[in-house]
Amino acid sequence: MPIGLLTLEIYIPEAHSLKDKRQVLRSLKDRLRGKFNVAVAELEGQDSWQRSVVGVVSLSNSNSHLEQSLRNVLEDSERLLGRDLIGHDLEVI
Repeated sequence: MPIGLLTLEIYIPEAHSLKDKRQVLRSLKDRLRGKFNVAVAELEGQDSWQRSVVGVVSLSNSNSHLEQSLRNVLEDSERLLGRDLIGHDLEVI
């Protein structure tokens, strides 16, 4: 069974505290979980006010379906975050 991992590197210049950053990340995580039924977690940058790496994971019985699903997650993340999304990586294992 293939597992897909989408890693999003995020820079939030308007965050001036961890509370500001958590608010942005909570909104992103709730939206992705609700819309795409994926697991979402912050992987790196928990102590940084403006930087974060968020992981999105999904399972499927088809590689192509899994990759397309995660590409849809990426497109939605790009719309939501705009220029705050500074990098991404998509893997299917």
